[in-house]
Amino acid sequence: MTPPTPVERYLDELAQQRRQSPHTVSNYRRDLRVLDRLIGELKEDVGYARLQTRHIRHFIVQLHSAGLSGRSLARTLSAWRGFFRWLGARGEIDANPADGIKAPKRPHLLPKALSVEEAMHLLDRNDGEATEGTAGALELRDQAMFELFYSSGLRLAELASLDLACLPDLTDGEIRVLGKRSKTRVVPVGGKACEAIRRWLERRAEVARPEENALFVGQRGARVHPRVIEERLKKRGEAQRLPVGVHPHMLRHSFASHLLQSSGDLRAVQEMLGHSSIASTQVYTHLDFQHLAQVYDAAHPRAKRK
Repeated sequence: MTPPTPVERYLDELAQQRRQSPHTVSNYRRDLRVLDRLIGELKEDVGYARLQTRHIRHFIVQLHSAGLSGRSLARTLSAWRGFFRWLGARGEIDANPADGIKAPKRPHLLPKALSVEEAMHLLDRNDGEATEGTAGALELRDQAMFELFYSSGLRLAELASLDLACLPDLTDGEIRVLGKRSKTRVVPVGGKACEAIRRWLERRAEVARPEENALFVGQRGARVHPRVIEERLKKRGEAQRLPVGVHPHMLRHSFASHLLQSSGDLRAVQEMLGHSSIASTQVYTHLDFQHLAQVYDAAHPRAKRK
């Protein structure tokens, strides 16, 4: 058998020992494949041990010229840096050629969030709107998923991976979620979301396969695919004529922004979002300030400039 490459050994350690999520490992694999391709395109024969800082700078310039954003370049550099650090710890290279190299500065883009009125418009519907048959059952499923996104601030992968085993917690107005890096957290579920899930469960059997344990299933009876969730939410936003393209992470942003506007409790929002660092949550304080600034500009008699 062909022995595993250094990249394969590194990725295996990330997945098995460090318990990184499959999504994270997939991103690292893609970034390290790019590194291998760029090394192979060099005119000189250079392996990992002979790579120098000038090579890495050259690679970044190439990727930037090809249209890669500053954010993507920063992520790529982080993946390379971690791989070289791993090689260095095993004595396979003498120095980390990616150390000290920074990606081009990127504009600081705040996450987009719906206003409270837009969120209500997206989610409000009449109880009698769901039709008979599979189509009607799937409408109730969509309502339950969208309510849960906004009620609890779940990530797309977290919602898609929910099983029926989470239902006992719903009686207490909570749900147990498996988040990034296999970390479990308990988040509250609002009354509207609980009611929407109850209505979906009344008709879930019309769609789900008998052996399927997923809470939310697709038209074929198996666990609903994240891409299907994205498409259904996008169509709901278009049907409601919202001015922005609605996607699952926008509902997560809206959950965090609206909760912070009402409570001001940054730590609580951090816990509910499952952020390991409060720095990730602090971006929503900027959204909150934007909201306050808009209120000020609209209401204060001395705010408007002539």
